[in-house]
Amino acid sequence: MSSSLSRRQFVAGATAVVAAAVTTDAFAAGRALAAPTTYTPTWNSVNQHPAAPEWFRDAKFGIYFHWGAFSVPAYDSEWYPRNMYSSGSNANTHHIATYGDPSVWPFHNFIDGADDLAGNHVQFAPKLRSAGGAFDPDEWAQLFVDAGARFAGPVAEHHDGFSMWDSQVNEWNSVGKGPRLNLLRLFTDAIRAKNLKLLVAMHHAYHFNGYYEFVPAQTDPSLKKLYGQLGPAAENQLWYDKLKEVIDRAQPDILWQDFKLDAVDEQQRLNFLSYYYNQANSWGREVVATYKDGLDGHGEVFDYERGGPGDLTTPYWLTDDSISSSSWCYTQGIGYYSTQQMLHALIDRVSKNGNMLLNIAPMADGTIPQGQRDVLLAIGDYLKRFGESVYGTRAWTAYGEGPTKMGGGAFTTPTAGTAQDIRFTRNKANTVLYATVLGWPGTSLTIKTLNSARIDVSSLKSVQLLNASAGTYTNLATPAQGANGLTVTLPSAAPFSANAYVLKLTFTGEIPSLRPAAGAVAFQDVHYSGTGTVLEIGDHTADDLTLAGLTPRTLSSLRLAPGYQVIGYSGDNFTGTAWTFTADNADLRNTGNNDAVTSLKVQFNPSAYFQVSNVTDGLALDSGGNVASGSNLKQWAWDGSPNLQWQAVEVGGGYYKLVNRTNGMVADGWGGTADGSPARQAAWNGGTNQQWLITHRGDGRYSIANRTTGLVLDGGGNVASGSVTKQWTYGSSTNLLWTFTAL
Repeated sequence: MSSSLSRRQFVAGATAVVAAAVTTDAFAAGRALAAPTTYTPTWNSVNQHPAAPEWFRDAKFGIYFHWGAFSVPAYDSEWYPRNMYSSGSNANTHHIATYGDPSVWPFHNFIDGADDLAGNHVQFAPKLRSAGGAFDPDEWAQLFVDAGARFAGPVAEHHDGFSMWDSQVNEWNSVGKGPRLNLLRLFTDAIRAKNLKLLVAMHHAYHFNGYYEFVPAQTDPSLKKLYGQLGPAAENQLWYDKLKEVIDRAQPDILWQDFKLDAVDEQQRLNFLSYYYNQANSWGREVVATYKDGLDGHGEVFDYERGGPGDLTTPYWLTDDSISSSSWCYTQGIGYYSTQQMLHALIDRVSKNGNMLLNIAPMADGTIPQGQRDVLLAIGDYLKRFGESVYGTRAWTAYGEGPTKMGGGAFTTPTAGTAQDIRFTRNKANTVLYATVLGWPGTSLTIKTLNSARIDVSSLKSVQLLNASAGTYTNLATPAQGANGLTVTLPSAAPFSANAYVLKLTFTGEIPSLRPAAGAVAFQDVHYSGTGTVLEIGDHTADDLTLAGLTPRTLSSLRLAPGYQVIGYSGDNFTGTAWTFTADNADLRNTGNNDAVTSLKVQFNPSAYFQVSNVTDGLALDSGGNVASGSNLKQWAWDGSPNLQWQAVEVGGGYYKLVNRTNGMVADGWGGTADGSPARQAAWNGGTNQQWLITHRGDGRYSIANRTTGLVLDGGGNVASGSVTKQWTYGSSTNLLWTFTAL
């Protein structure tokens, strides 16, 4: 894996990712204009950096590669340098059998060169094709172009501490040792020659923060440096010095960093950010810095490893994924995800307001295996034909629909969709909506999101099918809209073969506003015009709203999902005059608070009743009627009974009480603290055992966590009506997710 000591899990909404939104282009441009000409190494200064410039949000797709001395053994993963020292591990056993005990055949032999036990000389020493070898950086760059990438670049240093440039601060580098080539320079020149933006990846924060924990203490000063044993002050300085060299030598457009930044000295992190941004200003370029931890999400782009959010998320984000599930570097017998898995993952991530960075795994000699080339070229073929629905687009108010759920956090496997799955994007002018279908749906397609209750499509001018040749279209008949959706008639058979098919819906004027299925959509203009900022349930400070794309005191119109309300405040942190909105409002000037809201809360309307249904079994949360206090909560097939109807009333701090319509009692977690404990009901007493944190997990699905037990409501799987509702530690199962349907 690229960065995980174990399968670390990230929450779907990381630190600053506080609301799902479609960031307005005007807002992003405004932030860029406000960026300082000189940065200082303070958070207040670097936070003013525009995190995701327009070129980055236009690019969508990039490629990088894990390639280095760890590629030579072609075994285990790119963590071989660590794992070979871990007694009893697969890598350790393999290393002893192939090379000898690590105490006498250490990792740096792969850099300096040595013979294995069979007498074969092994070393990371790729030769350029021009020198009779297999390595051709220009060929790599052309492959990236053919794959449709708009940015690309190397892992310039992985956790192993080997620098792929002519470092003056680290003698363990590719010019002084190993291949004796300035690999970073070769890649920089080749990639820039193809007019791609340059990404440089640095993983060295973990180098001295745990990667080499099994390596014995070294006495040689140079080996101390390689194995991360210099001590905190020297290691932190070296971390910064390496970044400074990369910035000065490569002038990267994207400087990507792996995890464990939170273990790096804070001042050095700030020194790096301010230096990079100041240098970029001197180059006259807008740059991107990414992070997985250790930064505060204002001036940089958050990166999900091998995953992405389950729904629309802001600020604009990135995922790094690999073409293989087993390793990020080449290993013998490495397997690959299918083209559909990788392409559909890309389409899904773009629809949710993100970019995808795809890793490939070249062999140690510089050969890119054909299996990887095939996947890349198939992605490139799709993007060449249908790229107008990807490049330069923006996420819409809804990301899509269909049975296949993708994302939900880091370490979620790329998944191929079906002909029932649709993903939306829009053009920047907000006049064209693209609906990408992840398979051929047959003679007609009903887009359920575009039903008459959620959107008025009377301004729809045309519907076209993107043809196999870029820029050509098949005009389709005027679709019929009804309560179930917008039904489009398609050709009787697929007119060409593709991994996904794109419908282009062109409107007269802007795409009409869509009523959200959950939460609210806020607009900076009256009459729901301009792109909307989607706000999920929760409390949103001025800073939160700014990151989501809604500048404080610019809210002018508002659309609400059924059963929700918005409380707007004139001051930050929910202070000052408050206004409560329980219905759509096309012009807040009519209420005297146009452009007056600085912070806001999105809540369930306390007067509304909901059907609360489990995602797995479809059964509704059931009180059982007029039962005794302390009775277990159950589940029942929906029949409209008030036993199955609940109010969600906010009681402070983002917590809710769930009140049953029949007996007036509330859901209570005091059935035990172990997984499988029952959820109960009792008269409201204000206790934390009766308070629930309702968290949106994407697609209108929620987890419902008890404040006392910390466990979430659990349907238990495909159970029968009358089954007890339990509590369980939150995880990935849909048994733990619920929908709220306003009645």
